[in-house]
Parts: sequence; C-alpha cells; structure tokens
Amino acid sequence: MKVSDILRVKGNTLFTLDPGARLNEAIRIMAEHDLGSLVIMNRGQLAGVLTFREIIKALHQQHGELGEATVQQAMEAHPMTCSPETDLDEVRRLMLECHARYLPVMDGAMLMGVISFYDVAKAVVDAQNFENKMLKAYIRDWPAEPESGRA
Repeated sequence: MKVSDILRVKGNTLFTLDPGARLNEAIRIMAEHDLGSLVIMNRGQLAGVLTFREIIKALHQQHGELGEATVQQAMEAHPMTCSPETDLDEVRRLMLECHARYLPVMDGAMLMGVISFYDVAKAVVDAQNFENKMLKAYIRDWPAEPESGRA
C-alpha cells in the first residue's frame, strides 16, 4: 500500500497557514476544524509543520501566554516528508524513528496532503481486516478432499 492510497480514502482538504500568522490564529483553526497539525507554507513552498506538540512547547516557554508569538517561532522548520509513492511500511518506519505523528505528503514542491499516525494505523487495520475476511472465506470454501477408496 502506498501513501496515495491513504490520501485517496482520506480526501484532499488541506489547511495551511503562513509562518507570520499569530500562534493564536493557528490554535483557533486547529480547534475549529479538529486538526492535530497545520502545514506552514511560505510563497507556495513548505516552510514547516505546526502540531499540538509545538504549541504546548511554546505555551510552556511563554509561561502560558502566547501574546504576539508567531507560527514561525513555534513550528518545526524541517519536518520529515513523504511522497505519494512512498510505501506504507516506510512511512511507519519514518514515523516511529522520528517520533512524527504527522507527515506532509509532497510531490516535488507541491503539497498533496498530510497523513497522520492515525491514518496509517487505520490503513493497516483495514488491510488486515480485509485479509482476514478473505482468508476466512477461502477456508470456508475449502474443497473437500476426495474419498481415497481405501478400506
């Protein structure tokens, strides 16, 4: 299974923000749309990723007051990415090694979407459920062995 398969099922709604936006605006967007991350784009180029992890760190550093803090001050400026053709096993390895819960999906310089650890886990469970169903159907329809005729 490839990343493009996950994106096809997930849909193509993307939420992005400019690095100069206020962190409070990012929090509002994430809360309103139930998002765990925002891709940060600057002039059509990937500039970073903002997740709840970075927001919590910024809140801690600012003693709970964000004031005029910008997205750029809090975001992960060099996020791991993958392509639509990346194999799901490679994505799982990347996410586990880098402790990344969200990966922007890039086709060259074009943002195609974001996949989350949840998206990957759901795809794996769905694939396993399908395989289990097929195996059970195969076993249920197993042809009977012919009588050997021995006494």
